[in-house]
Amino acid sequence: MSSLLFFSSFNMVVPDLYGYLDEMGGGESKGLIIALFTVTAGLSRPFSGKLSDTIGRIPVMVLGVAVCVIMGLLYPAVNSVWSLLLLRFFHGFSTGFKPTGTSAYIADIVPANRRGEAMGYFGLFGSTGMAIGPSIGPQITATYNIDVMFYCSTALAFLSIAILMGMKETLKDKQSFKWSLLKIKKDEILEPRVFNPSVTLLLCTFSFGATITLAPDMAMNLGFPEGQKGIFFTIYVVCSLLARVTAGKMSDKKGRVIVLKWAVVFLIASNISMAYSQTQTMFIISSAIFGFAAGMNSPTIYAWTIDLSLDSARGKGIATMYIALEIGIGLGAFIAGYIYSNEIDNLRPAFFVCAALAFVAFIFLNFGLGYGKRLVHKYG
Repeated sequence: MSSLLFFSSFNMVVPDLYGYLDEMGGGESKGLIIALFTVTAGLSRPFSGKLSDTIGRIPVMVLGVAVCVIMGLLYPAVNSVWSLLLLRFFHGFSTGFKPTGTSAYIADIVPANRRGEAMGYFGLFGSTGMAIGPSIGPQITATYNIDVMFYCSTALAFLSIAILMGMKETLKDKQSFKWSLLKIKKDEILEPRVFNPSVTLLLCTFSFGATITLAPDMAMNLGFPEGQKGIFFTIYVVCSLLARVTAGKMSDKKGRVIVLKWAVVFLIASNISMAYSQTQTMFIISSAIFGFAAGMNSPTIYAWTIDLSLDSARGKGIATMYIALEIGIGLGAFIAGYIYSNEIDNLRPAFFVCAALAFVAFIFLNFGLGYGKRLVHKYG
């Protein structure tokens, strides 16, 4: 429930930020809305991973959600392109901390033979938040104003923290915080054991970063009303929910890689379909296929990462996976935004690039996993 509220909070603001940026004269910088957010999320992962393994899972989660509370209060005060982009940069710290602590917490409390299923449930609630936020955000803005929407985002984040306060810490041998813990050594940044799932995730989340950047404008161009420009998120998440738990259970029984291969096939199909979408119906179908791909991919990747991580470095392994996720989303948002450049005719080549990266992921899953194993042998 804490994750549902957290994901609702920071995703609520996304659809309206593009129009907000347009009003300030920064329409060509739309790719930075997501890209800057993911930069700080990625930079903070080594710290959140280390702190999760030392001071505890719950403090790391609380810190992440607290950032959402603060940012929601500051958004109404921005009045320029640079100040909005600066807030997006700092807002990224929220996802750099909260999901890392949550994933490690879940891994602590579920049996190893049900990790895929557990991550499916975790993703189900997170994805529900990702659907609720972008769906109600534009409606609140249309009914009241954008400042009210920002304050609602803050309220949801506050409720997320309230739930965390009632949970028990799962990390054994917890340490007290000291500033020296923020000194990160080279071997504390990345976990070589999770190279394979991390590379797969990076290649797949490129499409996500691109699509969340382009979908609102694409929906508006196809004739969806202002209050429904976040419809992609709703359809994507509903279909993702339908796939998550089933895919997680299947990966527990059949293996992680075979499920991921099918997920990538769906991802390729969704990008090609999106590239050729010229009607609302085609857009909805493409969004649904994308959702099924994400629903299969996410819990399987998370479970695979935990499988490969050492118990004593679980936070670092999860943080490494999330670094790959942020790089993929950030690059996808930035490159797709650059290709798009606020010109509708440029949408198709942007989605073709996404399909190409997804195909590379398929090739990697079939022929490249041995490299990751060699890295573990050398550095693990």
